[in-house]
Amino acid sequence: QVQLVESGGGLVQAGGSLGVSCAASGGTFSTYAMGWFRQAPGKEREFVAAISRSGDSTYFADSVKGRFTIFRDNAKNTVYLQMNSLKPEDTAVYYCAARLTAHSNIYYRRDNDMHYWGKGTLVIVSS
Repeated sequence: QVQLVESGGGLVQAGGSLGVSCAASGGTFSTYAMGWFRQAPGKEREFVAAISRSGDSTYFADSVKGRFTIFRDNAKNTVYLQMNSLKPEDTAVYYCAARLTAHSNIYYRRDNDMHYWGKGTLVIVSS
């Protein structure tokens, strides 16, 4: 069973950049497709970005496309989310999630597809 710990959240001004990371332990990281989700106050959790096991396939929510990048370092058991041109509506708790998969180039976008979750890191974007 893999454990996920997010870090790197904080307060940033609108238009700024912030990177968050998710360190995995307890499993073979390269066998997991990874995803980032977020939950804003008073709203349901939503998909942000996904990356396949190999890192070759990625997918982004329309709301972040062109501003966010997801990448992973399998040697460091870590997945990253680089967020640029941040907006106040990006304020949320950001969660990383993992899904064990035999497919190296498939990503997953739905909550129900993911097997393991971190506890989240808070990102606040001030206007």
